[in-house]
Amino acid sequence: MKAKFIVGLLSLALCSTAVITSSAQEKKKETVGETVDKTGKAIGKTATKVGNKTAEVAVKGGAKVVDQTYKGKMAPDGSNVYIDGKNNKYYINKKGAKVYLKAAQIRNKPETNP
Repeated sequence: MKAKFIVGLLSLALCSTAVITSSAQEKKKETVGETVDKTGKAIGKTATKVGNKTAEVAVKGGAKVVDQTYKGKMAPDGSNVYIDGKNNKYYINKKGAKVYLKAAQIRNKPETNP
């Protein structure tokens, strides 16, 4: 009788330990939909960055060919200033858009000493 009682108590302790440890290790698993959403958002952000950079490079290339560069001057963000055919001054922002400048916004480039 003592042996059956001890074996029963021991088996009860092992079962309860197994249940407690399995529930303690339970983690929230992501569903397929959540994973797809995260991946889709990451791809969307990267595609936007690539698109903006492509637009910036394309517009800058076109500006260098078509318009004149305002020598010795820079935009508020430190980039080149271009002059179009109507004598308007502008620079190209990070999204590839032309941002027209007022005379007060154009700054002199710092001189570099060798």
